[in-house]
Amino acid sequence: MAVMGDHHSWAVAFGVFGNIISVLVYLAPVPTFYRIYRKKSTESFQSLPYQVALFSSMLWLYYALIKKDAFLLITINSFGCIVETMYISIYIAYASKNSRMSAMKLFVGMNVGLFSLILILTRFLVKSSIRIQLLGWICVAISVSVFAAPLNIVARVIRTGSVEFMPFNLSFFLTLSAIMWFAYGLFIKDICVALPNVLGFVLGMLQMLLYAVYRNTKKAIEEKKPPEQLKTVVVLSTIGASEVYPVDIQPDANSNKTKENEQTGEPDKTEKSLEDSSDLQSNECPV
Repeated sequence: MAVMGDHHSWAVAFGVFGNIISVLVYLAPVPTFYRIYRKKSTESFQSLPYQVALFSSMLWLYYALIKKDAFLLITINSFGCIVETMYISIYIAYASKNSRMSAMKLFVGMNVGLFSLILILTRFLVKSSIRIQLLGWICVAISVSVFAAPLNIVARVIRTGSVEFMPFNLSFFLTLSAIMWFAYGLFIKDICVALPNVLGFVLGMLQMLLYAVYRNTKKAIEEKKPPEQLKTVVVLSTIGASEVYPVDIQPDANSNKTKENEQTGEPDKTEKSLEDSSDLQSNECPV
């Protein structure tokens, strides 16, 4: 009895810490949506990570509701559903017509259609004795699938030698979150909670290792990088929380030079050379 009590206490402790860290991860996109609200535009941001995060939170919430003694899973995923719904609402409010329609179609197809299908199948067509196990493995499959985006970032860091798209703080907190939820799943003897966080821990450690290796090469890569449009980088965790990092457009030298010439009243060298060539052509023409 004492051992069971100790296991329960440890499970509650890790679950509470997991809730706290996961709340911080869920709130990570707040600067992104403040940017969207301030500019009244979604720019090149996408709704996909928030749609997937909402879908994952809904599945884990459904799993926690039909499973006994999963109050800490209910709290964090309820918070996740509320926050991600707010993010998606803001996105739809300020998105362009095409982006808005795409976001709404994705929301209806995945978060309404697919979730309803899973709900109906597991509720009415699956025996109650295996319902929790089946739903748990569905949640595991969704949680593992969200690692596609971080793996793309890892590949990009190795290819470019730059860690600008992989912030250390977020990698650290995602790793810490994976540890907490793995321990929580271990103490409540739930493999469906513990298993995906093993992969989350390994990926988080890999990200921090790459950061330590490539952090000093960031500036050198940035100096050689040509100007490009606004980019977004998506980071997803096993609990469904996500963050999108904007990379601002760097103005090129020609545009700055043109602006300086406009302010000083001096003609641009390119325009001047064209004028000189046109004068030469007019002088060479026969009378």
